Amino acid sequence: MDNHMDDVLQRLQEQPGVVDTTQLSAEEFEQLKALNLRPAQRPAMAWWVYGIAFIFVVFIAIGLLQWCVWTVEPLQGYGGFIGKAFTGKGELQFFLNFLLISALYGILIALTNRFWSTSAFLLLLVGFCAVVERLKVGIRFETVKPSDLDFLKHDAGNMFDFTPPGLDRLIAGAAMFTLTVLVIVYSLAHRDGRKYIIRTRIRALGIALRAGIAAVLAALLALFTIGVSTAGSPANRFATAFGDSPKLWDSVIDAQANGTLMGFLRFVNPKVMEEPSDYSQATMNRLVRKYANVAHQINESRAYNMNDSTVIMVLSESFSDPTRVPGLQLNQDPIPQIRQIKQNSTSGYMLSAGYGGGTANMEFMAMTGLSMANFDASLSSPYQQLIPKLSWIPTVNRMWDNGKESQAFHPYEASMYSRESNYKKFGFTHFWTLNKPDVIAHQERIDSSPYVNDSSAYQSLLEKIDINKSQFLSVLTMQNHMSYDNWYSNNQFVASSTTGMPLGLDETQQIQTYAKGINYTDNETQVFLNQLDNINKPITVIFYGDHLPGVYATAGRDDNNSVALHETDYFIWSNKASASAGTKLPDSTALYTSPNFFMAQAAEHMNAKVSPYLAFLTALHAKVPAMEPPVVNKIQGWSRIPDGQAIYLDAQGNRVDIRQADKETQELLHDYQLIQYDITAGEGYLKDTAFMSLPKDTSAQEQQIEPGTKNAGETPAPDKAAIAARAKQQAEQAAKEQATEQAAHAQNASEQSASEQTKPSDTQAEQTQSEQTTTGQ
Repeated sequence: MDNHMDDVLQRLQEQPGVVDTTQLSAEEFEQLKALNLRPAQRPAMAWWVYGIAFIFVVFIAIGLLQWCVWTVEPLQGYGGFIGKAFTGKGELQFFLNFLLISALYGILIALTNRFWSTSAFLLLLVGFCAVVERLKVGIRFETVKPSDLDFLKHDAGNMFDFTPPGLDRLIAGAAMFTLTVLVIVYSLAHRDGRKYIIRTRIRALGIALRAGIAAVLAALLALFTIGVSTAGSPANRFATAFGDSPKLWDSVIDAQANGTLMGFLRFVNPKVMEEPSDYSQATMNRLVRKYANVAHQINESRAYNMNDSTVIMVLSESFSDPTRVPGLQLNQDPIPQIRQIKQNSTSGYMLSAGYGGGTANMEFMAMTGLSMANFDASLSSPYQQLIPKLSWIPTVNRMWDNGKESQAFHPYEASMYSRESNYKKFGFTHFWTLNKPDVIAHQERIDSSPYVNDSSAYQSLLEKIDINKSQFLSVLTMQNHMSYDNWYSNNQFVASSTTGMPLGLDETQQIQTYAKGINYTDNETQVFLNQLDNINKPITVIFYGDHLPGVYATAGRDDNNSVALHETDYFIWSNKASASAGTKLPDSTALYTSPNFFMAQAAEHMNAKVSPYLAFLTALHAKVPAMEPPVVNKIQGWSRIPDGQAIYLDAQGNRVDIRQADKETQELLHDYQLIQYDITAGEGYLKDTAFMSLPKDTSAQEQQIEPGTKNAGETPAPDKAAIAARAKQQAEQAAKEQATEQAAHAQNASEQSASEQTKPSDTQAEQTQSEQTTTGQ
């Protein structure tokens, strides 16, 4: 043997089993084997190397998941996501996502007992998920949710129908990323002499140790996932401590703010509602029979079928009467025409579950007849947390040929509140928005407002009315959406306080902008109804505001104004071709309501026959006119429904303690919980019954229709100039009356001031107080 081989043997004697075989020639390697000595291994990497690599892999994984939800400037978006964790404002969502990815990473390492191959697997798995997420965000501007797994199960073959432009570049980038990861990991693994992360002399002990680590991490991750959507749970409090703040109106914004993984996990297991103790198939069958009898009794005196008419539901964004806000006055009435409409039709006030937000919740209640008051506080957005998980949800549009004769219009993004997918589940044939494929026809704005005006929304709907069919049409307007940033030129409205405490400058500007906006709504709604009057087809309109605008900061400071700041306006109106034209239900039954009762009220207004479900809602509304979950004078949040008791109003709008209600009312409310639980969280026993079905009664009177135009867009438009002139005349008259009243107030104040001049000390005290108040302002 040569000197080199002697050195090798010497090192083996000093440190058995360790030698770098790359320094041996083939002949020397064979000689070493002939001596029956174990070839040397490469040295294992230090543990700190694994630590740094672990952090780096998690960092990259989070970056991939954030990249997929930032379609513009993804690096800047990810940088902001990390950076805000160091601003001292408690926005630690990056670290929360870091812990979640680390837990998953740790589980995989414990199961495989390999570091580098597991790292590669995790990055490739996250990369695949990121690509899928990017595809969905690019197509629909929505993130992937657990409910999308059902799509993969049943419609995987149609996935390529949803691929966006640029897919080839995305796939090429993904391939490059995969290749890069594999090359780096292979290189590092080849240089690392440690094969197993956890190695013990007793093999069974090592397996047990790894299984224990994986089980603990998996249990923690599972408990977090199960509980994070339940308000007040340890998992929910843990996430909140890291600054997690759900933004359920938009899943992409939620993912950008709180992390894509957190945005996904919050939809895995939302708590819907408690199961009633007597819930069973037998109980639900009993309810079906009970309310079928109630429906039969109601229908004996009803003359028409609801689906022989076209019904239009108008959700007017943020519409409400600002003159009813405590402590606020305007120089003229912004809604004189709708006020007149309300006087001559079924109308009143709707108790809203939101203030300054929560549109989709009111929409959900109106569409389903279900109430937010029955849900667990954790379920703050059914459109995002509930509907995607349901295989069946009965909605009012299905009364028109199971939804085949229903269309919806919303001049905004289709992805908001997951409406695009939800409306497909509801059975609508079209959902017209600003996005393809169903692009809404008219998209005009007023002055510098960023939102499509009400006239465009109404006209888009009018052009889809077919006189030869009965339809259900829904329009969700956007004109009066926040933030009321002085959009309109020639704004004649002036807002002021009646409390002695002046409004803030921003508050004043926002209220005046809002007042001008609803004044436009007032005019265009009258034009819309006039056009419907020109159509020789029975049409009934359900018009309601979803919530008050979140601009009343002064009134909102007083908790006594809570109910007043949650009461919007509504009316149910029928055109001249309807048998119910001019109908106005008495205030004793119609003055107060909540959106879950709208269809039952519409049936009563139209003298139309009802299903057992509508019969139940009719009976409940007679006992509980309005009901909503607890409310606060703050703009709608999305982490949970506010703490406190649900609100119930009587027929005069007074709050009532439902615990003191009579036995019949308590029974109705319990039946409501059974019905809602069965539909949203139970077994769906009602699905295969006739509980939701309108009676197939051919004896109902047919309304005679004269031949008319097929499309409302072809009807002669009403004289907008005359309507505007009439509105101006009414506004001027209101302004004169208000000026007279103010002059009277000023005269009274002057007389009172003169009488108090005989009290110098009091006058001096008042002057001092006034100066102090001015200084404080």
